[in-house]
Amino acid sequence: MNHYDPDILPINNLKYAELITIVGEANAALAEYNGLLQGIVNPVVMLSPLTNQEAVLSSKIEGTMATVEEVLEKEAGEEFDETKNADIQEILNYRKALMVAQDYLKDGRSLSLNLILQVHQILMDSVRGQNKTPGKFRNDQNWIGRAGSSMNEASFVPPSPIQLQDHLDAWQNYLSINDFDILAQTAIVHAQFELLHPFKDGNGRIGRLLIPLFLFAKRRLSSPMFYLSGYLESNRKEYYERLAGISARGEWTEWIKFFLNGVTEQAKVNVRRLHKILALYEKTKVQVRELTHSQHTVQLVDTLFDKPIFIVTDFVKRSGIGKPTLHGLLRQLQQPDGPIMTIKEGAGRRPSVYAFPDLLNICEGKEVLQTENTN
Repeated sequence: MNHYDPDILPINNLKYAELITIVGEANAALAEYNGLLQGIVNPVVMLSPLTNQEAVLSSKIEGTMATVEEVLEKEAGEEFDETKNADIQEILNYRKALMVAQDYLKDGRSLSLNLILQVHQILMDSVRGQNKTPGKFRNDQNWIGRAGSSMNEASFVPPSPIQLQDHLDAWQNYLSINDFDILAQTAIVHAQFELLHPFKDGNGRIGRLLIPLFLFAKRRLSSPMFYLSGYLESNRKEYYERLAGISARGEWTEWIKFFLNGVTEQAKVNVRRLHKILALYEKTKVQVRELTHSQHTVQLVDTLFDKPIFIVTDFVKRSGIGKPTLHGLLRQLQQPDGPIMTIKEGAGRRPSVYAFPDLLNICEGKEVLQTENTN
């Protein structure tokens, strides 16, 4: 099979008439979501549930089987078998990579190949693929096909490593311009990166990270907290078919339509979920204040939202509340009408593990889906 020869960016043969309506809908949906983001005082804490869910879903596309609860339980000291631990580590790496990239971009720096190399090194640390040159673009040929297939049997062969750097430089130059629409440009940025397949492993996860990072770098998001992995996971078959349509037949317009439909759908889901999170935050603040009458109400609530499964020592570190005081407050918060519960009793030197179930339901989308079903 021949190597893929990437199209020159920007794409000059798009069917703009087919994109006008869908571009408008996607931009309106994202603008509504970003308007909510801008009103949040501490988005890193408030949107921690969405970030954890994105890390889980993006990694799930690659075959991991861990849940949000298991990731949080691991961070609270829970032990799992070797396979589960490996899955969880991939998810934690994804979350860390996103946070590092956000910190880099928030001061107005541009999205660049150097940043992507740094993010890739974090992503591949101590997980599957750690022996596949983390933090370096490939210098040999790779291909996509059934396990054990030869390059001649491949379903897709990315560009030769000899031309790869030139294609990457052209892709980086495209990042710096403003195409006819930023959301459509995001679709092109993501697809071209996936088709270049510049790493030996981790291309999919890096490509999905690029979506919020590019929108943040272009100032279409006030915080890089817009994730498309839920949509891509739900439509995985079409996702790969649309990418194949680009490489086989140059079907960029069809890919952009699919991608923008995803932006519209995911933005609406995120708006509903964010309203749920904001409402729960206010409800929990009242609950905590009424149950504890404590001066630490805001610290308690913010720390619960940051990590809704926890042990006392970690909670003390993150909240700044002393351990004796916190023990008393946690007893009050576990009353029948309180927001937290014990999910694992302590024994010997093993500490008790606590959870904030209402927020976990929103993390998994259960609360949002229940609302949709009753409307």
